[in-house]
This record gives sequence, C-alpha cells and structure tokens, in this order.
Amino acid sequence: MSTGSGAASAPAPDGHDDPTAHDTPRTSRTSMFASLKVRNYRLFFTGQVVSNIGTWMQRIAQDWLVLSLTGSSAAVGITTALQFLPMLLFGLYGGVLVDRLRKRPTLLVTQSAMALTALFLAVLTLTGHVQVWHVYVAAFAMGLATVVDNPARQSFVSELVGWDQLQNAVSLNSANFQSARLVGPAVAGLMITGVGTGWAFLANGLSFVAPLSCLLLMRARDLHAVQRAPRGKGQLREGLHYVAGRPELIWTITLVGFIGTFGFNFPVFLSAFADDVFDAGAGAYSLFNTLMAVGSLAGALLAARRGTARLRVLIAAAVAFGALEIVAATAPGLWLFALLMVPIGVFSMTVNVTANTSIQMSTDPAMRGRVMALYMMVFLGGSPVGAPIVGWVTDTYGARVGFAAGGAVAATAAIVIGLVLARVGNLRLSVGWHRGHPQVRFVPRERREALAPAA
Repeated sequence: MSTGSGAASAPAPDGHDDPTAHDTPRTSRTSMFASLKVRNYRLFFTGQVVSNIGTWMQRIAQDWLVLSLTGSSAAVGITTALQFLPMLLFGLYGGVLVDRLRKRPTLLVTQSAMALTALFLAVLTLTGHVQVWHVYVAAFAMGLATVVDNPARQSFVSELVGWDQLQNAVSLNSANFQSARLVGPAVAGLMITGVGTGWAFLANGLSFVAPLSCLLLMRARDLHAVQRAPRGKGQLREGLHYVAGRPELIWTITLVGFIGTFGFNFPVFLSAFADDVFDAGAGAYSLFNTLMAVGSLAGALLAARRGTARLRVLIAAAVAFGALEIVAATAPGLWLFALLMVPIGVFSMTVNVTANTSIQMSTDPAMRGRVMALYMMVFLGGSPVGAPIVGWVTDTYGARVGFAAGGAVAATAAIVIGLVLARVGNLRLSVGWHRGHPQVRFVPRERREALAPAA
C-alpha cells in the first residue's frame, strides 16, 4: 500500500438504501499484522501499547482504592460513572471539534492532559492525603480529556493506514489494548499488594511519554489526507441527521449502548465477586481481569484476520456475550468463574471490534469524527446511567443478581435489534442443516419465493 505524500483514503461506501449493505464482504482474508508495515501506524501502535499498560494499571488501582476507602460497590460504580459522564454530556461536541481539527496535534494535547491527571492522583495517594472525592475529581477530569481524545484516536486510524487497511488496523488497536490488559492488571496487583496504589498511578502518568514521543516522530507527509469539516452552524445537528437516516448505523449504536450501559460494567461486577462472593481480595480481581484480557486478545486477533464487518456476527456475538454473563453469575466456585472470563472476553471484543469497524466503514470520512463521537458517547457514556444502577443492584441483591441482570439486558437487546434489522433489510430467519450441522441465518425473503414450487 502506498503511503506517499497526499495519499487520500477512499470514500466510504454509502449503503444508504440497504441497512445490511456493509454486511457484504468487502475484502478478502488478510494478514493478521498487515497494518504494521506502515511506519506511522507502527509508531502509533508502539506508543499506545505502553500507555495502555499504564491505563489498565490505573483502572485496577483506582477501583481498588475506592473500594478500600468506602467498602461500597456503589462507590466504585459512581467513580466509573464520573469518568464517563463527560462523554455522555459533551461527546457529540467533541466529535464536532475532531472533524474540524488536525488529529495529531489534538492527540498531543489530550494525551498530555491525561498524563497530568494521573500524576495529580499519584501525588495525593503517595503523600497519604487522598480521599474518595479526590478520586472522583480525577476520574471526571480524565473523562473530560477523553471527550476529544477518543474520537480523535478512532478517526486518526484511517489517516495512518488508509481505507484498505482500516479493519485490520482497528482490530490491531483492540489487540493492542487487550495485550496491555494482560500485563497491566497483573503489575497493578503486585504494586497494590507490594507498595500501594500510588505507584500504579505514577506509572500511568509516566507511560504517556511513549505515545507523545511516537506522535512527534510520525511523518506528516505519509498521512492519508482526509478533508476536514469547515467551521459552520448546525454541524452537530447534521451529524445526528446523518446517523438517523442510516439504519445500519443507528441500530448498531443502539445495541452497543445497551451492552455498554448494562453489560460492560466489569469494575462493579468483578470487584464485587472478588471481595464479596469469593472473599479473595485484589489478587482475584486482577486474575479475573487478566483472564478476560486473554479472551479479548484472542477475539481481537480473530477479528484482524477477518476481511468483513458483518452485522450477523455482531448480533450473534452480543447474544453469546449476554448468555455467558448469565452463566458466569451462577458459577459456584472461583476457578470456574475465572475460566468463564475467557469466552466472555472473546465475545465482548468481537462485539466491540465488529461494531467499531462496521460503523467506520459505513461513514463518509468528513462525518467520521461526529459519528465515532456518537458511538463512543453511547458506548462509554452509558456508564454514568448503568454503573450506579448496577452498583445499587449488586449491593442490594448481591453480585450474582447484578451480573445476571446485565447479561440478560445485553442478550435481549441483541435479539430484538437483530430482528429489527432483519425486518428493515427484508430478511427472514432461516433454520436448517449444512454439512451435518445446524445453521441459523438471515436470508432475503425473495429467496423463499424463488424456491417455492410453481402453481
């Protein structure tokens, strides 16, 4: 793939008339690490994996610090809610800014702000002055930075690798994040039990040196040019109008919203299982996150090999994810519960990557910042609504009920939205056998009429 000066990424296919248009294969199966051949993307990937390790360390340390200070799962939920509340309140405005601004300078600013926030929390914790409200403030400040950082990073990928490599790069980004998730929680667990949570916050703050350095080392001439939106009135409304007119976007975002709000509250679920159900402490919490990361990494790498972003894969993975959460909620022992984190991780990452890729591939480049901001706002911004509710259910009725309820919402939403998309796309459910195995899929309604015997 050419990465020469001024190379332009191809416009996204419209697929306006058919909500399942992007369910058709676009590319053949590709090399798992194809995008790493691009120098700028290699730098981006390298910087992010270092920073992501620090991010996971801070997540574990932050959740455990709040639980230690308050003894309440609801307080952990409030912390999560505050971190994602800015995305819910300001996410769309962040997308408007991202469509107007150059991505690399924007990321230099947002990543620096996140580093300072982590260092602020590290100083308070290491000096013994930290209180729970300090953690709340730091979580909210980190959330403010992510309002712009998230859509900027998501849409910057197409400028790094171009249209042809987009799905592979998005999948590798997820694999990057999950690889760090294998290391971060393990190191955080050792730090928390060995020297305290403050050192984990310090490590995260210093880890931002890597992405900042890599952004500065990129070659601007090798970036794929994407037209930026000019300043103007009504751009927020224009973005919402754009999404509302495309069923493949609006229903995918709706599904992700339900799953992100009720099914992805793992800080609440896993800390409660480690502390209340199994009475196993921070080590078990770190283990649960590590095993889920193993599954998530596998799911991301499998997605990197796929050359398609299929809606039926998204729906099936979401149903399986919800069902597995219900099964895990009933697990009688710690090790069975821990092992179930692996397939939950696989299907959660399949949902994440497939939704992310299908939305980017169905969106015009000039609108991508706003559309991805809406996607991230719904996916991450649902936590301010879901986390306190899930935390209250967990505190009141127990961790098992809270986890099962989250899984039930995810599975039900996937089934309902799958049926809606099938109806909009004039599809029907086909159940049969293929090479000795049961096969369930959606097929065009016309196919049934074509196969009917003549009168």
